[in-house]
Amino acid sequence: MGLKHSQPKLFPGDIVEYPRNKYFSHFAVYYGEKDGVPYVAHLTCRDSDAKLLLFGRALRSEIKLDPLELLGKKYKVSNMLDDSFSARDFHGVVKPAIDDMMGREVTFDILFHNSEHQATLFRYGVKKSEQIEKVYKHIMPAWKKLFEKKKL
Repeated sequence: MGLKHSQPKLFPGDIVEYPRNKYFSHFAVYYGEKDGVPYVAHLTCRDSDAKLLLFGRALRSEIKLDPLELLGKKYKVSNMLDDSFSARDFHGVVKPAIDDMMGREVTFDILFHNSEHQATLFRYGVKKSEQIEKVYKHIMPAWKKLFEKKKL
């Protein structure tokens, strides 16, 4: 009883998933409590003027630390690669990596690098989608002329 609305216990380094609609979720990494407030690190997403020839239109973003509840109370723990990879040590590896990335601007491709990949990169040291380069090998030739003519 009451389990429908319960929130799972979070441990530092856990990947937190916020469902946005039936196709899209936003992912964050649980950072732990500061002054009694639980925080998550997540990748913000903004448009960029930059374009990456290999990867297409770019997004400009940064890793941001926000209170857990700021992103909403509807979330689930989503440590999806636990069966394939062991989670990295939070205090020795993950937390310093998050701290190092904060405040830095990140430019990435619009298709594959997103908050889910960033979260799995922090937790496991790998991107969830490891076949990216194989896919781009086929996409890039179709974009190349459009880039050169500044139509993309």
